[in-house]
Amino acid sequence: MLGTGSQVASRERNQNGYFLRWDSEGFLFDPGEGTQRQMLYAGVAAGAITRLCVTHFHGDHCLGVPGVVQRLSLDGVPHPVHAHYPASGQEYFTRLRYAASFFERAELREEPIEEDGLLSVGSFGQLWVRRLEHPVEAFGYQLVEPDGRRMLPDQLAAYGVHGPAIGRLQAAGSLVVDGRTVTVEQVSEPRRGQRFAFVMDTRLCEGVFRLADGADLLVIESTYLSSEATLARNFGHLTARQAARVAQECGVRTLVLTHFSQRYTEMKLFEEEARAEFDGEVVIAADLTRVAVPPRR
Repeated sequence: MLGTGSQVASRERNQNGYFLRWDSEGFLFDPGEGTQRQMLYAGVAAGAITRLCVTHFHGDHCLGVPGVVQRLSLDGVPHPVHAHYPASGQEYFTRLRYAASFFERAELREEPIEEDGLLSVGSFGQLWVRRLEHPVEAFGYQLVEPDGRRMLPDQLAAYGVHGPAIGRLQAAGSLVVDGRTVTVEQVSEPRRGQRFAFVMDTRLCEGVFRLADGADLLVIESTYLSSEATLARNFGHLTARQAARVAQECGVRTLVLTHFSQRYTEMKLFEEEARAEFDGEVVIAADLTRVAVPPRR
């Protein structure tokens, strides 16, 4: 959690910024102003970033882009970094990317978002985007790991499969052992891929629920408490109670509330609202804290 505030930074909260480590990938979401310095405090090197994901072009979600982009070149990051953002904001991204003079040597591959759907496929799985409902065009992100299978030691032993034969069985799907054909299904069980969802500035809409569906970890804005529900609706935001209700209906395991309005100082109220609706784990995000993706079921 590099920054957990909203439009205005405070003494306690930087503007937005979220970094997700997912195997060998590093996803940097919505770098607001000051993100580069927050990365230093959090021990996140520029070289750890493989994808830059912007939900929309309000300043608290993108004014950190210039510093991050220039740092990629300054540090000589050797791998390409993919940049995702709403295509309708191309002019803004170009301005941010080249906000000041610098020697550009890092490879930043711009891959703007045109519409809902599957955005990218890689070793990490699938990266999906869904349209949100905000005064400017906005998209949320969903990371879906492929389903797999978990090998069962007792079953492997029972069928006489051991050592290098296990790898051959996984690769081929079946293997002849002592004259008997053994299939992967006989010595393993299904293992559901893990899911991560990132939902920022939006009213309740279909996209929110589609992104959150089955998420092991949901990071979602909760700018207001329910006492300001009208204000949230007018400005295209969620309340803590709404975010928690989404988590409950979508079967989320860990709910992370963030993007808090600077008007609030008593964060316990956000937790109380969330727990009234959601019976899973609730995290009230704070700057520079780390939240683990829940272990596999």
